[in-house]
Amino acid sequence: MDYLNTLKGFLDKEYKLKVWPSKPAMKELAVAYLAEKFESDKIYTEKEVNEVIIQKHTFGDHQLLRRELCDRRFLERTPDGMKYWMKK
Repeated sequence: MDYLNTLKGFLDKEYKLKVWPSKPAMKELAVAYLAEKFESDKIYTEKEVNEVIIQKHTFGDHQLLRRELCDRRFLERTPDGMKYWMKK
């Protein structure tokens, strides 16, 4: 998918999310764009997930984005939130 073109109004010149979209369809695309930044066969700690997210947005709410990645089933996690991984 061409996320850069579709999300261009939400990305800065370094292709970081600069604003959280208000429309549900654009939110889904923004989360899918972030999900591409994770490796499919890697187990992440919460800190590592936060680091990836922080590198790819500028509006300062990595908790929202981490929750969205899990709620929209791009990332799975253990019940205690200690381990995260890409959904297969």
